[in-house]
Amino acid sequence: MRKRFSFNGVLVFAMATAVGLSQSGTPRAVSSRAGGAQGSGVPSRNLESLKKKADEARDAGQLEEAAKLYHRALVLNPKWTEGWWSLGTLQYDSDRYAEAELAFEKVVALDPGHGTARAMLGLCEFELGQQDRALKDIQQSEKLGVLEDQQLRDVVMYHEGVLLQRAGKFEAAKGALASLCLGGLRSAELAGTFGMVALRMRDVAQPSARTEAGQIVQHVGQAACLSGAKEYDAAKAEFLEVIARAPNFPLLHYAYGRMLQDARDHDGAIKEFEAEIAVQPNSVLPRLRIAAAEYKWNPEEGLKFAEEAVKLQPDLPLGHYLLGLLLLETGVYQRAIPELETARKAFPQETKIDISLANAYTQVGRTQDAARARAEFARKKQAQQAAGEEAVEITDAMDARSKP
Repeated sequence: MRKRFSFNGVLVFAMATAVGLSQSGTPRAVSSRAGGAQGSGVPSRNLESLKKKADEARDAGQLEEAAKLYHRALVLNPKWTEGWWSLGTLQYDSDRYAEAELAFEKVVALDPGHGTARAMLGLCEFELGQQDRALKDIQQSEKLGVLEDQQLRDVVMYHEGVLLQRAGKFEAAKGALASLCLGGLRSAELAGTFGMVALRMRDVAQPSARTEAGQIVQHVGQAACLSGAKEYDAAKAEFLEVIARAPNFPLLHYAYGRMLQDARDHDGAIKEFEAEIAVQPNSVLPRLRIAAAEYKWNPEEGLKFAEEAVKLQPDLPLGHYLLGLLLLETGVYQRAIPELETARKAFPQETKIDISLANAYTQVGRTQDAARARAEFARKKQAQQAAGEEAVEITDAMDARSKP
């Protein structure tokens, strides 16, 4: 993945200056002054001269000369945050990612609240193949806040989606990419990544558009993007077209079922998940989706699919959680308890499991265990509220070790 890619035919540069780039691709004159925090210390006359010359060289497009001058100035004042920021953006724009990474690390060390520098650090790490660090820094940058520059935000969000896709965190990746689609962005590259997310592919490279698989991924990605933009009728038409072309492509029916769930078509989604099972008889994912979807609508039917999922993959905690919930819902309390206890070991911070266990314990007369479970529920909820954490749907755990 290069740092430049096209959305809607417009070249987007991942250069995190305060006001972006000029049409020629060189930084605008105000970039370092707007992007960095004020440095410390009393600059000497020589330092001021170097700063002035560095800015002039940068604005004239003399990037190598500007980098040398910034280096000299930073030797005189290594705590000059703006200088590290300007040097980092120059090196990033020159594809010198390792050097840019060091510069942005300096900015973050001097100004830990500089969200945009943290984002740029993540983009450098992405280019250097440091995927875990890149994802951590990009997500941290979002908490700190990034400059009000929509192009930069789109670049950061896209890279987050790619990193989540490669990490197998497909539900989170779907959320990141859907936000781009909802904002009106479209491109073959975005569609390719979204297609891999929908089909749960962790590959680093997108399949070639010359192959049938590559074409299917593109169509699925286009459909997923339409769904992310809430254009469900158009998304459905796109899915139906590609399913008619390749009805047995792995996880294609599953991806369509997820789209129908987003469109609130419960029956249609169940039908597609069942179609996926017909294509892949040992597939766990569609069984988990049916079990979760039928929890309130038809728990007896959902119970069957949860039991099948646990039998196919007994080491998957989410299967035990869903089986426990459905056993509880259908009144089989004694069997529900060990399933929920297994899930609690895997998801110790999940409050929903505590309250479900409390209900199960109550039903079989284990009042002390029920009281302890409720106390744990209250303690965890209080801790989450104090930390400002939002509840996460436990079904997102389908990303973890579940077989296709």
